[in-house]
This record gives sequence, C-alpha cells and structure tokens, in this order.
Amino acid sequence: MAQLAYIFRYFSRYKRAAILSIAAACIFQVIDLAVPYSIGQILNVLSQQPIDPITQGLVNQLAAVLGQESDRTLSLTVLLSIIFLATVVRSPIQPWLTDWFHWDIALRTRRDKTNSAVAKVLSLPLEFYDENNPGRVTGRIAKGLSNHTWTYPQIAGQAIPKLVRIIGIFGVIWFIEWRIALAFLVSFVVVLWFTVGKLTRLTRKEELLDRHIENTESRTSEIITNIKTVKAFATEAHELKRQRQRLQREFNYVIYRIHKGYVALFTQTELFIQSCVFAILALTLWATVQGQISLGHFITTLTLSSMAYSELEPISDMAEVFARRFASMVRFHEFMQIPNGQDAAVLDHPEGTPQYQFTGKVHFDGVSFGYEADRPVLDRINLLIEPCQTVALVGRSGSGKSTLVKLLFRYFEPQSGRVLIDGHDVRSLDVTGYRKRLAIVHQEVDVFNGTLWDNLTYGNPQATEAEVFNACAIARVDEFVPLLPNGYGTVVGERGMRLSGGQRQRLGIARALLVNPDVLVFDEATSSLDYESERSIQLAMQNILGTRTTLIIAHRLSTVREADKIVVLDSGRIAEVGSHAELLAHGGIYHRLHALQESGELS
Repeated sequence: MAQLAYIFRYFSRYKRAAILSIAAACIFQVIDLAVPYSIGQILNVLSQQPIDPITQGLVNQLAAVLGQESDRTLSLTVLLSIIFLATVVRSPIQPWLTDWFHWDIALRTRRDKTNSAVAKVLSLPLEFYDENNPGRVTGRIAKGLSNHTWTYPQIAGQAIPKLVRIIGIFGVIWFIEWRIALAFLVSFVVVLWFTVGKLTRLTRKEELLDRHIENTESRTSEIITNIKTVKAFATEAHELKRQRQRLQREFNYVIYRIHKGYVALFTQTELFIQSCVFAILALTLWATVQGQISLGHFITTLTLSSMAYSELEPISDMAEVFARRFASMVRFHEFMQIPNGQDAAVLDHPEGTPQYQFTGKVHFDGVSFGYEADRPVLDRINLLIEPCQTVALVGRSGSGKSTLVKLLFRYFEPQSGRVLIDGHDVRSLDVTGYRKRLAIVHQEVDVFNGTLWDNLTYGNPQATEAEVFNACAIARVDEFVPLLPNGYGTVVGERGMRLSGGQRQRLGIARALLVNPDVLVFDEATSSLDYESERSIQLAMQNILGTRTTLIIAHRLSTVREADKIVVLDSGRIAEVGSHAELLAHGGIYHRLHALQESGELS
C-alpha cells in the first residue's frame, strides 16, 4: 500500500485540478446512462405501458408550464430532449473538462518530476556512481517517468470514471428490480476480487523482471561505453552471446510466467463475465414474463448490464497494463528516495551564493578518512600549503593521493581532523561558493558534446573573448585550434572523441583557468599521455606555477621536479616531504621511485 501511495502522491501538486477533472469525467459517465434509460422509457410510451413516476412527474411539470396536456407526444419530446442533452450538447464540452486536464496534469507532472530526477542525479554522492553505471540510472528514470505519464490519463480518464459508471448502472437497475441488481453486484465483487488477487501476484513477478531488464540494459550501456576495449580484445561474439542468454532468460520468464498468467486471467474472467451476462439476461427475461417489470425496463436492464460487463474487459486490460508498469514506477520512487550526498545543498541556491576570495592557504590538520570505517585510507595527515605554493603529491597507487583531493573538494568529510582554507574549516563554508574558488584537471578530462568554446567556458559562461584567448594561450590550446575545421566553434563529439588526449588535457587546463581559482589541482594530468603531449602539458603547467596555489598529483615524477614541495604518501601517511633534490639525496621512497622511472622499470 505504501508503494501505491507513492504513485498517487506523484501527481499531488495538481490535486485540485485532478479531483475536478476526474469528477467531471465521472459525471459524464453517469450522464451516458440517461440514453439507454430514456430509450427504455420511449419503448414503454410506444407500447402504451406506463413510464416511471420520476419521468412522468417531469413531463407533468413541463405540461403545466406550457399550459398543455401531458400526452404521448410531450412524453416523447421530453425523452428525446434528454437524449439530445446527454449526447449532442455534452459532446463538445466533455473533452475540455476531462481529456485536456488528464493529459495536461500528466505532462506538467512529467516536466516537474524530470526536473526532480535531474536534481537527484546531481545530488547523489559520488560512491553511488561507482556502483551504478549511467545506463542503469538513465534507464530507471526514463522508464519510470514514461510509465507514470501514460498511466495517469488511463486511470483518471478511464478506469475511475468507468467504475463510477458501473456504480451508476447498479443504482439504475436497483431502481428497476433490486434482486437483479443484487446478483449484478455480487458478480462484480467476485470478478474484481479475483482479478486483483491474480494481478498482485503477477506484479511481484513484474518487479523481478524489471530488475533483470535493468541489468541487461546496464550491460548494453557498458558495452557501448567500452566499445574500444571490446573490439581491441575481439570479444564481440562473447558479449553478444552473453546478451542473447540474458534476453532469452527474460523472454522465457515473460512468456511462461508472466504473459501466460495474464492470458489465463483473461480467459477465466471472460468466461465468468459471459456467464454473468447470460444469467442477467435469464433473470431479466423471467421478471418480464412474470410481469414484474415492463418491456422498457427489460431493454434498459439488459442494455445497462451489458454496458457494465463490457466495461470489465477494458478495466481488466488497464489493470494489466498498470501491473506491467507498476514495478518500474515503484523503482523510480525508490531511486528518488535514495539519500542525497552531503553536497546536495548546492542545488538549493544556485543564484546568490556567497562570493569567497581566498589566498589559497590550505591546511590538512590531522585528517583521517576511510571509505569503510575499519579500513582507513588516510591516517592523521598534517600538511600545510602556503598561498601560491606548488605542492606535489606522489606515491604508489592506493596511497591516498586522490582521496586527499576529494576531501579538499568536500566530496567526502574527514572522519577526524579538519581541512582548512585561510584558517576556515571548509565544512563551515557554503559548499557552492567554496567550490567556485577551486578547479581541477583530471587524468581523463570530461568533455561535453558541444563546441570547443562551450566546453572552455563551462565553468564560467560569462568569460570574455580576451579571457578565453588568454587562458588558451597559457594552456597552449591556441596551438591546435587552427587545426580544427571550425576553430572554437568545432563540435568536439561525445566525450570529446574528436580531440586527442593531449588536446583534451589542454582544454581542461584552460577551462580550469577561466574560473580564476584560488586553488588549482592537477590530478594525474599527464599520466596517460605520450611524451610529446606530456611535454606540452608540462609547459602549460609551468606558465601557471606561482600564480596560485597549485596541487599536483603525479605518477610521472618528471612532472613534479619544479614543485616547491613534494609530499610522498605511503599507506595513507606522509612518509617524506622536501624538494626534488632533497628527496633524492634522502634516499627514501621518492629516490627509489625516481630510480625505477629513470631505468624504465616504472613508467
């Protein structure tokens, strides 16, 4: 029930419009019943049988107003007028009071919830994306939003009004002959109870299937993302075989456990419904022969009961569709309930954030941290970086270099100790304003599928041409811009595939410079490049050193020789600190790493 409540609350923002439009749809469904009822009354008039007291009273009142006799002609006129109002007059009104609002609410809510989903994507902690690839996340969001959007008009515009129509039919038949109405009610309760029970069991199977489909789509996304690796290792046939096996398992599950269940349910309910239609026909005919109801009432009862039973099939179909969609809708709500990361507040006030200005003095004061409580990655790190100083972090893989930067950017909070900037604990600062004073160039620079100019100004869209050209000159981007077909207007492709690795790195440096950061971080910025590209990046970095606080994480030690201070990390602790020459003379870990790289054993 809690899961079902999530789905109903999905549209709660437009609750008032939803209630009014659903009420209007229900009223129009009840108005439809006036047609078969009036036809039955017309048949009584034509066969010279008495019409119902309510109808006769209406005819008598009209006769008194018009000053004429209440005769057969006036009765037929009144009944035809009722049919005219219920069909011709209502036809142009109904779509605007029902269909318009059903889809308007669904589409507005899709817009709102898509915004919320994007906000959730931006708010989730980084570790979530370590465990869930983009295909899994986008698939869950897209499927959940789509199924919510298509389901609402069916539930609000069809299922609920049709159920109200059935209740109205029950009322009319009760007015005519209560025993037939009672049999009618019992049959409907049995059908609905049986259908809901079966669909509940099938929904659980749909939820399991949805998880399997999500895994398959996730793998497909990984194949596309890593297509170069797939082709390089010639594993196309292996990947295709794995996906075929997954798809065949899903197909077998759908056909023999789910679809077979739906067909069996439809068969059973259809048999029961047709049996009920026949039983109502027999009961109504018997009552007519016994003189308990008129010929007009016989036609009205038979027509209305057939209408009611005919509504059961589309209601069952909609229930089946809802059951098929239910799992994906619930999984969307589960996604939206995932706890946000600590930096979710970034989205609360994108405008008007505090404007900080720092000298760039950074102090890691007794910092300890571990992704798991019992496995520390950093252990009591004490490191002071002075303004405009260049500090390099080196060490073996897993020594904690990148983790230290993640704490600086407040992706995580230290479990003990503090990270200070200009003497302020970074946890006391507005995270948006704080991060705007930092910039990072990653080993793999993230590039969006847009123009080179758009990517350069991503962090500072208000940058002037002069600022862009100056940053590109420092980062040596201007060296390859003339080689591009449309210069700065060249579309660089998904993930910047039309640029080389060195070009992407230089783009990343220029983009970082354009935000004019107080602290600039290079995270393995040259480790994946050839020596020529590495040399270009080193020259670009030399233009920056001394202009701001710079933190360099390096695998290749040639990148850090010019650093003011080199910090060697080992197993989450600071093992050595000094300049390049001092550390070589010391003969410790740095000397050993340098010797291995110089000999080519460690590159």
